[in-house]
Amino acid sequence: MPTPNRTSLAEIVSVGRDLLEEGGPTSLTMQRVAERVGVRAPSLYKRVRDRDALLRAVAAATAGDLTERLAASDGTLDSVVRAYRAFAHERPEGFRLLLTPLAPGEALDRAAAPVLSATRRLVGTDALEAARLVTAWMTGFIQMELTGAFRMGGDVDRAFEYGLERLRAGLESP
Repeated sequence: MPTPNRTSLAEIVSVGRDLLEEGGPTSLTMQRVAERVGVRAPSLYKRVRDRDALLRAVAAATAGDLTERLAASDGTLDSVVRAYRAFAHERPEGFRLLLTPLAPGEALDRAAAPVLSATRRLVGTDALEAARLVTAWMTGFIQMELTGAFRMGGDVDRAFEYGLERLRAGLESP
């Protein structure tokens, strides 16, 4: 008689995401996931090949959540960029994981679609270049913000809004 399944891939990934947010990538181990889902570590290998596969699954789930968040915005550049920033603040370690080679390309492509759509509304045929510009700016700004790199004082929220306003104005220019 086969042993009953005591966990699922979805539960493993969910716990992996929680561990990642609690302590960064080093805290995401097969042993810790197994303890949280109530199985022995070898049992995880029925669902996940190894730690890299677990990290890829966590990245894919994170990209899926980001895609949903961006798609739920009103589709304007401002709304998409603000949703991206809010997501990064809520799941900073997951956000950082999306910037690594472990993040599946197809999941990132789906997350990029709302940004591409928003820039297409502003610039038309140069939408891909505009989307890359917007993504580079917002990702760089958010990375600096999350790491505490803005040390000269001032209001970081105001700086973000200023940058977004200037970026949008530049893209809207003929």
